Amino acid sequence: MPLTGARDLAAAAADAPLLASLDTEPWELRGALHLQLHFELGGEGRTDLLPPALHPSIPPTLLVNVTHAPESDAGPFTLATVRVGCRAGARPRGLLLRGACDSPAAIAALRGRWGFPLELAAVSLRAGYAHAACEVALDGAPVLAGELIDPQPITGADVQYLATLALARVERDGAERTRLVQIDPDYVFHRAQRGRPRLTAFAPDAWGLPGARAAHPVSASLTTVDLTLPRLRYLIDPERPPLKAVERLPGAD
Repeated sequence: MPLTGARDLAAAAADAPLLASLDTEPWELRGALHLQLHFELGGEGRTDLLPPALHPSIPPTLLVNVTHAPESDAGPFTLATVRVGCRAGARPRGLLLRGACDSPAAIAALRGRWGFPLELAAVSLRAGYAHAACEVALDGAPVLAGELIDPQPITGADVQYLATLALARVERDGAERTRLVQIDPDYVFHRAQRGRPRLTAFAPDAWGLPGARAAHPVSASLTTVDLTLPRLRYLIDPERPPLKAVERLPGAD
């Protein structure tokens, strides 16, 4: 019998963004710097971090992603997310319950158009010749610090990013419903490097992942990309069984 999640997301949904419309236009972020730190997740399967609609990945994984967009319609911003690897049916995904961003204007756009559950925080991403580092501080307290060590050049074809499932409230027919919104950006790679990941600070409760820990390093990548946030295509009812949970939105490719 396949494992499924056992988490009730009702408490987390109370602070989730509200999507009044599911019809949003794509948003291109040119020349973005994107860091991913990939770890195995400590614990036995960690079904307690996922809702019933999702299967845990095997092995369970923890994904730290930090993106610096030097220019956008909302101005420059840096975004950080921590996701749990999972599967929606057979498709690999990353569950996002809480993220951080350093720009109120970007937060308003990302929350209101794609349902990113973001809080205002100090977020930084620094990249040099032999090292890249990220830091996140919430209300002055460090909640994340990580780095990529010993980068080696690779091609964009060697990099794969999981689509995100973001917890949001969706307004439809005069009622609010809690849903996971699929966000699957398109990427055009200009530069890519791979190295070793390391976390030097991680506060799991700040990311909505109580008890989570990065057990074993897997890989790290640093890329320069043109990133396009897409039109919304799929919703998932977090409380339904996996094979009945997915809703394809009108106009989805």
